[in-house]
Amino acid sequence: MMTNLTFPTSPAIARWAGIPLRLIVGYGFFAHGLAKLEKGPDNFVRIVEAIGTPMPHLMAWLTILVEIVGGLSVLAGAFVALWSIPMIAVLLVAMLTVHIQFGFTSIKLIAVTADGPKFGPPGTETDLLYIACIAALILLGPGPFSIDRWITARKAVKA
Repeated sequence: MMTNLTFPTSPAIARWAGIPLRLIVGYGFFAHGLAKLEKGPDNFVRIVEAIGTPMPHLMAWLTILVEIVGGLSVLAGAFVALWSIPMIAVLLVAMLTVHIQFGFTSIKLIAVTADGPKFGPPGTETDLLYIACIAALILLGPGPFSIDRWITARKAVKA
């Protein structure tokens, strides 16, 4: 006899769905932006220039800004819908200019050596997962403990 393995869903439970999405998307963007700063922004400018992006200095710094500020904003649940536009733009550019040539899979095991596993370049999978998470955040809302929710509640009290 099979048991029903579905989880209970209700508006009370569903309202929490935005929190794990915010945490992974926000932290992921922030970590990538911070890594670009730590490795030296000029290194990222060279990468952006090598893929043929116009105005490479400006676009590299805009990308870093979107990743750091957008990531922190999503973590806090602040202006999520607004930040989703430049965040998805960054993902689409990365996907279409860098990752698409490597196919879909984000993890490609090339070899296992004495030093550990060696992986190839990532495909589009992670970009698409981030885009799906951002779309879900827009549809679900950022959830409790978010600045967006706090702003909405304050507006409702004033009305």
